[in-house]
Amino acid sequence: QVQLVESGGGLVQAGGSLRLSCVASGRTFSNYNMGWFRPAPGKEREFVAAIKRSSGSTYYADSVKGRFTISRDNTKNTVYLQMNSLKPDDTAVYSCAADGGVSLTTLSRRYAYWGQGTQVTVSS
Repeated sequence: QVQLVESGGGLVQAGGSLRLSCVASGRTFSNYNMGWFRPAPGKEREFVAAIKRSSGSTYYADSVKGRFTISRDNTKNTVYLQMNSLKPDDTAVYSCAADGGVSLTTLSRRYAYWGQGTQVTVSS
């Protein structure tokens, strides 16, 4: 089992920034690809960003590319999501997730472990 706990959400004005953190425990963090997701209309979860377990390769949704940066610190069992130039459309509960697969994926069903989420609210 992998336990994930997110933090760092809050209320910010449009154009502002937030940094989300997700701390993992239970198993070797560096064995997992990590992703960030948020709910979206018509979808259970919308992919935001992902980072590979060892190489640090990253992948982003088009909607956040150039504004959000995912990173990880395997010594701290933590994955981060730096969110800049926030828009009201970014308002959501952001959840981190862990996937033990080989390749990065945007598919939420591939991620076996999920945190409870942290609320991000962007005011206009």
